[in-house]
Amino acid sequence: MTESSSSTPEGQTPRGGSTDAASADPVESDSAGEAKAPFGLRPSAGAGGTEQTLLQQMGGVSGLAYSAVPIVVFVVANSLVGMIPAIWIAIAVSLLIAVARVIRKEPLQPAISGVFGVVVCSFIAYRTGDAKGFFLLGIWTSLIYGGVFLISTVVRWPLVGVAWSVLNGSGFSWRHQRRALRGYDLATLSWTVVFIAKFVVQQWLYAADETGWLAFARIAMSYPLTALALLITVWAIRRANKIAELQTVTTAAGSGAQQGEEPPASGRPATG
Repeated sequence: MTESSSSTPEGQTPRGGSTDAASADPVESDSAGEAKAPFGLRPSAGAGGTEQTLLQQMGGVSGLAYSAVPIVVFVVANSLVGMIPAIWIAIAVSLLIAVARVIRKEPLQPAISGVFGVVVCSFIAYRTGDAKGFFLLGIWTSLIYGGVFLISTVVRWPLVGVAWSVLNGSGFSWRHQRRALRGYDLATLSWTVVFIAKFVVQQWLYAADETGWLAFARIAMSYPLTALALLITVWAIRRANKIAELQTVTTAAGSGAQQGEEPPASGRPATG
């Protein structure tokens, strides 16, 4: 009886039967079969994956819009019925927004933060006896944030990179990659400029006793400047991810070459 034709000739690998090819892939896979990004970085969930993660930390686009409503309500109510009623109206509006967000099953933390912020700002306005005191917390918070972001860049621990690594458990290997570190430096400095610009403009308006313009500046400066800093942050994170992936592939390729067969001592054919 002749040998079955399905046997594999010597030196050839049967189709679909090799496991070595899969093991040579530098990208690891988890138990669910999904690709695991190098250095523990989460793979992007589509074109907008990184942006979505960052926006969620700020309560989403709706959270940015909701944060402006109590400010406008306070300024308008203060001009119509006085500061004390304006305080209670602003707090009531912030509570209604929080309840609406809970009913819509939106993230709870931004809703709670919004109410807490309005309560604290209202308390400061009450204690100072002036409506413009409603904006003091935001003014000095901007200065503190700007200083922290700037210091983190000076000591070579840019806060954008640190925060992203902590949120995703990716480690801090990017600090040893010059291009990734520069990207995070630029992103962190962009947030520094945002916070310092807010402080300078709003502190000047506060000193000039321009409560209405304070509200306008707080809202008008928040959206464009935050959007710009957010875009730079997304770019920096994607840049660091690509650099990490490239280094992982390079390391895996080098490791695979070292584990292969050693080449002959000389490539010259033996002579008689």
